[in-house]
Amino acid sequence: MSGEHILELRGITKDFPGVRAVNKVDLDLRRGEVHAVVGENGAGKSTLMNILGGVLQPDSGGLFLDSRPVRFVDVADAAGNGIAVVFQELSLVPSLSVAENIYFNRQPTNRIGFVASGKLYKATRQLLSLFKLQVSPARAVAELSMAQRQIVEVLKAISLRPRILILDEPTSSLSATEIDRLFDNIFRLKSEGVSFIYISHHLSEIFRIADRVTVLRDGRIAGTFGIREVDEESLVKRMVGRELTNMYGKRVSQIGETYFQVERSDGETKTASNLRLTLRNGEILGIAGLIGSGRSELAMETVGITPNRQCIVLLNNEQFRFRYPAESIKQGVVYLTENRKELGLYLSMSVQDNCVAPTLRSYTNRLGFISDRQIGSAALDARHRFNIATPSVRKLVGQLSGGNQQKVLLAMWTGARPKVLIVDEPTRGVDVGAKSEIYRLLRELAASGIGIIMISSELQEILGMSDRILVMRNHRFVAEFDREEATEEKVILAATGLAERAIGGGG
Repeated sequence: MSGEHILELRGITKDFPGVRAVNKVDLDLRRGEVHAVVGENGAGKSTLMNILGGVLQPDSGGLFLDSRPVRFVDVADAAGNGIAVVFQELSLVPSLSVAENIYFNRQPTNRIGFVASGKLYKATRQLLSLFKLQVSPARAVAELSMAQRQIVEVLKAISLRPRILILDEPTSSLSATEIDRLFDNIFRLKSEGVSFIYISHHLSEIFRIADRVTVLRDGRIAGTFGIREVDEESLVKRMVGRELTNMYGKRVSQIGETYFQVERSDGETKTASNLRLTLRNGEILGIAGLIGSGRSELAMETVGITPNRQCIVLLNNEQFRFRYPAESIKQGVVYLTENRKELGLYLSMSVQDNCVAPTLRSYTNRLGFISDRQIGSAALDARHRFNIATPSVRKLVGQLSGGNQQKVLLAMWTGARPKVLIVDEPTRGVDVGAKSEIYRLLRELAASGIGIIMISSELQEILGMSDRILVMRNHRFVAEFDREEATEEKVILAATGLAERAIGGGG
């Protein structure tokens, strides 16, 4: 790795109303290195990357590219200088195809100016092969899972052939196998001289991929270190200003009887395979699997987001076929989506409005009028309970960091007092301190008797939180493990099909 600096930030400061997001930050990037940046939500990481990517301009301080001062007026200007950014909140256009998104405004054309579809799809297939992603270049992005969209976003940046690639939480929806493929591509590009700024809340990734790591806390630099100079414990302490112990917590009550069941029989499509899931009172049931295994699809069928006539729900021995989410919510079966930006939150509404959205009727008086005082009080309680970093509960959710948006989403659905809580990637884009808080909350909900189904691509999270683990592959459950017998190796082998273990009905 060369010691030559390709990028330098000197004294970068950025203010927003009521808060200084970045405060006199100095940072440098060397040619052909991976420089990780870590910190809690609200530490200033995304603001800093937005400045580097041309989305924001600093209030003071300077950027230097190859030792010359630069100031990017927009994203295109940054890209023109060889800087590409994969943002935490994806920027794809759902109605366009995979190929159209990757080569947006850069499609190859023929002699008379029309898009050369053959060349476009060939180039796209070559990129998709980097992740072994079996998706048609002509397929609409709206039809992809969040994990597939995340890969497409990364490929879009790679297609620009940047000198500097900034990755902001690039693995938040990826499974272990897809993360390995991403890292293989990073190492390949690094060997070709590409430099990386890598942001992640998954500290284990930092130690696999980074050469150096910088810690941000409250908008300031809390230290820059060679990766061999630190360990996870010391990084966490610098990030949060305190020690975190027993991250996943422990079960504090007994698991009850089976009270919830999902059955899906064969239908007209090949993917609607025989499937059965059971859940007990107070149990945390983890569902693991690779991209496309069908985890999120099953959850959405269960609650009626994508109705499936072959999907039957049994709750306390009463049978349901939910046609709409409103029906499942009424029965106390709620789903916390992995796609908080498009499906989970009302970004143009306040924190307060989001927190009470599913339970708005409970804040009305006898005449049907809404009590602003009660809503405000409930929102303040949620802000305190979930440690949502916002100066006011009237602030728009779209103006919060991704991690704080996730906390609002949790507050929103736990406020509905569910009987069954299905959480899909519950800590996606959330820092290590907030993760600990979310795990504590899920433990409390389970202790109160609520059954929780947790879908996660983060294996350590599945292993640390679950009382029982089901592994999905090709829209079927192919393995089941109790907490005591589950290991990372066993789950990966089952998910990839290398060591399938039949489990009968799957629950």
